[in-house]
Amino acid sequence: MNAPTSPEDRELRALLGQAHTIAVVGLSSKPGRPSLGVATYLQEHGYTIIPVNPHEVSVVGERSYASLRDIPAGTQVDVVDVFRRAEYTPEVARDAVAIGAKVLWLQEGIVNDEAARIAGEAGLDVIMGVCMMKVRQRLDEEDV
Repeated sequence: MNAPTSPEDRELRALLGQAHTIAVVGLSSKPGRPSLGVATYLQEHGYTIIPVNPHEVSVVGERSYASLRDIPAGTQVDVVDVFRRAEYTPEVARDAVAIGAKVLWLQEGIVNDEAARIAGEAGLDVIMGVCMMKVRQRLDEEDV
């Protein structure tokens, strides 16, 4: 059975502190979509957001790319944050490896062991089934 996985808070703090650029796969411009709320929150907290969605031209004021591999060469992507159904995540994991991302983060409700294996074997940190925004909010509250 697939279960959410997340490092300890100490590791999460370090990961979120070192990350600067987050490619959000499945980012939608439609109001009310979880991906839009999370990306907006992360952008407001200092992260550079790269939208990845073949059906969008731009989201959160940034150009959208059809796939991770379409992001211009030389652009460092620290985290690939995924809002796609679990069955699509192994392909996203392969693309994350190909572009040199450091972390594969599957959002709340998204868990796929094959995607975790692909990313993990390539040296990426893998977080599954956990919302990046909720983790950041919780850690910020604990730091007060």
